[in-house]
Amino acid sequence: MVYWQLFLAFFKIGLFGFGGGYAMLSLIQHQVVTEHEWISDTEFTNIIAISQMTPGPISINSATYIGYTVTHSVWGSVLTTLGVCLPSLIIMLIASYFFLKLRENIYVSTIMRTIYPIVIGLILSAALQLMTSENFIDFKSYLIFIGALLLLYKKLNPILIMALSGIIGFFIY
Repeated sequence: MVYWQLFLAFFKIGLFGFGGGYAMLSLIQHQVVTEHEWISDTEFTNIIAISQMTPGPISINSATYIGYTVTHSVWGSVLTTLGVCLPSLIIMLIASYFFLKLRENIYVSTIMRTIYPIVIGLILSAALQLMTSENFIDFKSYLIFIGALLLLYKKLNPILIMALSGIIGFFIY
């Protein structure tokens, strides 16, 4: 019974948790600490700390960890992770279906052509915000960055570029 409750709780969190993982934390806390009392406030704080240190989205990391903590089973982790991810998957499948059906529509194509420059601007804005003295410590880090950009321009695989940048950074520093 607790497995089904965990799945439903995290499905609700995934369905109504707009704004990313950090925005979901209050929903997660309400469900697992206040409403169901599966874990204590202290345990929740520890889970969030570990979820922040673990690679990946904090909402998925915390869901996985809470599922295991509550059930002491991998199946608890699987169900909570599935529960928090499934709403987004369903919404994206429905949106993709309608987009593919309507992409030739003059209104939809106009909206998409309008959105492309906005998305590029948002990505560039995020990139510029990351160009700080903490991320670029000397001219060598700028050279690695410029090299990575050139390789991206040459259509090299981005994962390979990240790996190469990491290896070069490791040997330089």
